[in-house]
Amino acid sequence: MTLASKITLARVAMIPAYMATMYLSQGEAGLWMYLSLAIFILASLTDFLDGYIARHYNQTTDFGKFLDPLADKLLTVAAMAMFCEWGIFPAWALMVILTREFAVSGLRMIASQKGSVIAAGWSGKVKTASTMVGLCAMMAFPGISVLNWVVIIMIVATTLYSGVEYFIQNWKCLWD
Repeated sequence: MTLASKITLARVAMIPAYMATMYLSQGEAGLWMYLSLAIFILASLTDFLDGYIARHYNQTTDFGKFLDPLADKLLTVAAMAMFCEWGIFPAWALMVILTREFAVSGLRMIASQKGSVIAAGWSGKVKTASTMVGLCAMMAFPGISVLNWVVIIMIVATTLYSGVEYFIQNWKCLWD
């Protein structure tokens, strides 16, 4: 197993600790919320680190291509689900995000069956980075309603844009 894949697995392993500290925080500022934020930031940074190592040291593997985006989705959805539970993140917004993720994953599966690979696009990387930064802001400044809505709108907008872009650029996979 490559170093890049081990780092990705470490990100996945951080998710239960993140969830536990979020539960203990009860959505309030304080030690548990800031510990959650620290875990989330560390996990988010591993996303950039494993990608850099995989490309720079030629450690790109099929396992890594599968696990890296899954780890990103698990981490960000864990945060959004906690915020949903506390009534901070609307369920409709989480549903938009999950729908995009399932739709793009389905498109990738169809393309794969036809011998094509749909690489992560720039807008998908922007979506992931802005989502991670936005969720960090929500944890760093809990209870600021205006900030929460700015983050939610940003996440939904980048999610929709990148999802539409994937389908526009790869629509032929569905009809060939």
